Amino acid sequence: MAAIESFYDVIRRQGITRRSFTKFCSLTSASLGFGPVAASQMAQALESKPRVPVIWMHGLECTCCSESFIRSAHPLVKDVVLSMISLDYDDTIMAAAGHQAEAILEETRRRHKGKYILAVEGNPPLNEDGMFCIDGGKPFIEKLKYMAEDAMAIIAWGACASWGCVQAAAPNPTQATPIDKVITDKPIIKVPGCPPIAEVMTGVVTFITTFGRLPELDRQGRPKMFYSQRIHDKCYRRPHFDAGQFVEDWDDEGARKGYCLYKLGCKGPTTYNACSAVRWNGGVSFPIQSGHGCIGCSEEGFWDQGSFYERLNKVTLFEVEKNADEIGFGAASLMAGAIGLHAALTAVRRASNRPENA
Repeated sequence: MAAIESFYDVIRRQGITRRSFTKFCSLTSASLGFGPVAASQMAQALESKPRVPVIWMHGLECTCCSESFIRSAHPLVKDVVLSMISLDYDDTIMAAAGHQAEAILEETRRRHKGKYILAVEGNPPLNEDGMFCIDGGKPFIEKLKYMAEDAMAIIAWGACASWGCVQAAAPNPTQATPIDKVITDKPIIKVPGCPPIAEVMTGVVTFITTFGRLPELDRQGRPKMFYSQRIHDKCYRRPHFDAGQFVEDWDDEGARKGYCLYKLGCKGPTTYNACSAVRWNGGVSFPIQSGHGCIGCSEEGFWDQGSFYERLNKVTLFEVEKNADEIGFGAASLMAGAIGLHAALTAVRRASNRPENA
């Protein structure tokens, strides 16, 4: 059986120079926030390690994760798919179909037992024995469990695979179920979002290819390198939030000035994702920058949490832009209330100490 080529073998055969290769490693490492030391580790890994075999399966979903993935700019998706990994099966973009595609699936499972990554987009419906999603003549849940048996690890792409998403919205008649609820004996990396950011998806693949292990995960199973901070923490509108400057109505003066969208339902303060740092379309923009509040699509249950335009509760507002008169009035009101309370307590205490009460 022929050995799997490394990434470096593939690009050298394509005429790519050593200089371009090292530049690629440096740029990719920098874009992922790894630093110069990781760039040399990446170069060594891509030179010496065989490409990781990947099986990409689709359950109940809209294919938005694939649409996002193919638009990655750092690294380019063509470098990921054609050189960095060995994408052996993906029924959405592969040329083979029908029995030929199923044969490829079986061959990959047999040849790379325990060494392939199972990437799953979408989720399995469990109601009526899985009959709401048929793949290759079988319920998707059966195919998923079968391919997961010999996988090294599983990547749950998007909110569908990670949390269930709109397919699992109440009352969930098909019993659409997240991947980690049906596969419990394999490590699972959740990459939520509807869809996830392209560079987050390729970044996870790049990390596994480079270091030969899974990235560090948070308590919900998400890569900390992309899901450790709230969108609110790095949002360019954050100073307006702190200043108490908010858009009160769509297209009002505050909207034109770029004020915070919190009062119009922005979920940035409670959403953990890299949107405000990595952004979309090659780092050009993200929803808040385009004038629409975050809907929290990378958080569990966002589809059942009420209107996307409903204001969050229990978020502290600083309102540091209040002027001296407003602050002085507030302080005076507070002091007056305290003096009144003290006087009332004193009167009660004196009344209780009178001789007739003894």
